[in-house]
Formats: sequence, C-alpha cells, structure tokens
Amino acid sequence: MNILINDGISAKGGKMLQEAGFTLFTQKVPQEKLIKFMRDKNIEILLVRSATQVPMEVMEDVPSLKLIGRGGTGLDNIDVDFADQVGVQVINTPNAATQSVAELTMAHLLSLARNLHDSNRNMPLEGDVNFNQLKKDYANAVELKGKVLGIIGYGRIGRKVAEMALGLGMRVMGVKQDSHPENKDDVTLEFYDGQTVTIKVPLVDLDDVLKLSDFITIHTPKQDRYLLDELAFSKMKDGVFIVNVARGGVLDEVALVKAIDDGKVRGAALDVFENEPNPALQILMHPQLSLSPHVGGNTKEAQDRIGEELAEQIIKIFGRQN
Repeated sequence: MNILINDGISAKGGKMLQEAGFTLFTQKVPQEKLIKFMRDKNIEILLVRSATQVPMEVMEDVPSLKLIGRGGTGLDNIDVDFADQVGVQVINTPNAATQSVAELTMAHLLSLARNLHDSNRNMPLEGDVNFNQLKKDYANAVELKGKVLGIIGYGRIGRKVAEMALGLGMRVMGVKQDSHPENKDDVTLEFYDGQTVTIKVPLVDLDDVLKLSDFITIHTPKQDRYLLDELAFSKMKDGVFIVNVARGGVLDEVALVKAIDDGKVRGAALDVFENEPNPALQILMHPQLSLSPHVGGNTKEAQDRIGEELAEQIIKIFGRQN
C-alpha cells in the first residue's frame, strides 16, 4: 500500500511502516498539487499534521484513498464528516503530545509569573545600560504556590496540567464536562521512586473558574464560538493571567488586548492564534503577551510517540504488507 507522508513523520514511525511492507512517499507536496500527486501515485493512506488541508475535494478526486492519519489531536484541517460519508477512515494520536503540551503550559505560566517573556526581550537591548532599572521593573513577580489555577478543558491535557500544578503547590479547579459530571476528580501524582499521591480536584461551572482563578489555562477542542470574550473577561479577577494552548478561535484576541490594556488581565500566553500563520501585529508586539508559534507538541519525544502511534494503528487496520 502507498502512503503519502506530507507533513513529516518520526524516524521510528517511518521505519515501522517500511518494515511492515508499506511504500512511503515522504516529499512535501504543495496543496495545489496534492490531488494530482495522489492520483498519479495511487495513494491509499495520507498522513498529515496541521499544515496540509484535506477537504472533500481530495477524497472525491482520489478514489484510491482509504485512510487519513492526523499526527496530533485536532482534526480541523480534515473534512471528517465527508470522510465518514464516503468511507474514508480518519485516525489521530490524541495521547502522544499530552506531556509536551502540558509542559509548555507550565513554561508559559512560569514565564508570565516571573516576567521572563518581557525580560528576554529587553535584556539583550538594554541589559548593559539599564540593568538596575530592569531589575526594579520585574520586582512585581509572583509565585505560583498557593495561587488558584482554573482549567478550562479538563481532558487529557487539562488533567496533566493539574498534576504538574499540584506538584508546584497550586490550588487547582477544573470546569465540569458533560462526559465527567462528577464534582471532583481524583488526580494521582506519580514520582520517580514509585510513590504516588492522590488529590481531589474540584470540578465547577465555568463562571466559578472565571471568578475565582488567579491563573486560567485553556485546553479545549475547536469551538463554534469564543469561550473567552469580553463578557468572560469582565467576570475574572483583576490581575488574572491566561494561557491558551488549545485553539486560536476559543479566545477573542481583540477582547484580550482590551482586557490587558484596561488592567483586568495582567498578562497572557498564546501558543495558538486566530490567524495562523500570520498573527495580528497587536498580538505580536504586546509586551504583556508571552508567545510561541504553535509548538505545543513539538518535542522529540512527542514526535516519536506520534509516529509510533500512527504506524501501530495503520498496521493494525491493514495488516503487514510483506
């Protein structure tokens, strides 16, 4: 079977597929040439990440296509409904990047709390002449220990963030989900020597998280509307910090900048943006924003797991080809 790996795959994942007898095409095919290439090469499996779009036209015009694999969690770039209609299977790797995204969340939390995002901008420019002034400017930092962290999107990544935050001594609460209607969740912290500690995390309504949290992190899938808009910001504590590593469209960036400029939000961190790959200039230039270019799952370990999980699923579905 022929596989087009259009957005890359880890060496481990590629090796597993080759050893199972699959034929791999690993060159990057431009979007406008994708259909022709797939038809010419009789591609039966298409593997993508977020860069390649897979609209219904691809499935309509490539009759050989049997499966689309998404390296990562989100399926925003794939017309899943149409795939279901025409019998093209869609798989993803929802667990592979959990640790990496959670660690990035914590990195942004610490960066905001200690002004590292702004310090890293200003020290190279002014550190040699304004060292003492910068030291004073960043004397308003805060500790995470004892602060309330509200988690919006209490799934795999949200729970992993809860584990890490509890380890730092934060008070954690999550937003209730329909799939988890209980009022508490048992979170188990596992340590290197085999010891474990289980802590009950309260699950509350969104309004409670907005009103009570010192820090808010977002880990939801794509939404049809903003979860955090001007009304939501108005309900928050003054001086709240916000981290979004979920989807750009869940947070109103215009309302966020206004909330920061008005003093409601002290700082925010964004790994995802409403307009990718061209974020708004007012976002890129704002001194109270900690930014990263959608790198939540971009660690070597996560990429290895993504490749392995895709390969394992494909081999399980289609069997070995040799």
